Amino acid sequence: MDTDDGILDLAFMALADPVRRRIIARLSRGPATVNELAEPFEITKQAVSKHIQVLEQAQLVTRTREAQRRPVHLNPARLEALTSWIDQYRLVREAQFRSLDAVLRSQAAAGGPRPKE
Repeated sequence: MDTDDGILDLAFMALADPVRRRIIARLSRGPATVNELAEPFEITKQAVSKHIQVLEQAQLVTRTREAQRRPVHLNPARLEALTSWIDQYRLVREAQFRSLDAVLRSQAAAGGPRPKE
C-alpha cells in the first residue's frame, strides 16, 4: 500500500466516528485540552483521550506542552490534503456535468429531440 493511501485510510477511518468529527469541529475554533474537549460528551475523559490518539495517529491533530497543559491542535495541513484528494474527483465530476449541460443547451436551442408522447 502506498504511504499516501495509508495516511488517507487512517484519516478517513478516524473521521468515520461522530465523536471524533465533533472533536475536529471544536478544534477548528482553536486549541483545547482533553478536559475542554470532553465537556460536551457523556463519555469518560479516558475515552476522549483514546479518540484524540486515533486523530493523532491519522495526523489530524497534534499536541503541544504549555507548562502543565497539553493542548490539542488541529493540523490544517492534513485536512487540506484530504480536501485536495476529494476535490480532484469532485472537479472531474463537475466538468462532466458542465459538458452534459452544454449538450442539453445546444439540443434545446436547436429544437433537438423531444420526449416521446
